[in-house]
Amino acid sequence: MDGTERLFERMVHEHQDRVFAFGLALTGNRHDAEEVAQDTFLRAYRALVTYAPDRIKELKQKAWLHQIALNVVRNRARGFRPRLVELNGSEPDHAIGPEDGALLKLEMDALAVRVAGLPARYREAVVLRHVQELSYQEAADALGQPVGTVKANVHRGLKLLRGDDDHGDSDD
Repeated sequence: MDGTERLFERMVHEHQDRVFAFGLALTGNRHDAEEVAQDTFLRAYRALVTYAPDRIKELKQKAWLHQIALNVVRNRARGFRPRLVELNGSEPDHAIGPEDGALLKLEMDALAVRVAGLPARYREAVVLRHVQELSYQEAADALGQPVGTVKANVHRGLKLLRGDDDHGDSDD
């Protein structure tokens, strides 16, 4: 079990920021995102100690952790409407002027509201692919869906975000 604990420690170190950011993108709340991350790693550890070494060796850690985090968020959100998705963080960007910074924050807040308003299947796919920067295969693994379904949901989600309901090409 010592090897499992070392693997888990490395897994937390390598993926904690990404899991937190994913939780933040889905919940829109730093406190909730911290709880999601903690619960995700607790569940991951509990699962790892029961896995055979071959299963651990074959594990796609990034997709597996995102799948756990997504399930944690879904379980926490049952019965509640999604909240604002905080994409811009809370730290001001000092590299730009105050006017540009204010405009950028307004644009990011507007985008966050639009992302939060997407149907869950589109929101989850878009956030995994374009905020978390997972490959389509990793997003499909995390969502437990075929790659084609994830691609379609990302495409439709982006069309909704653009306000392009009838036509338009996309480079997703």
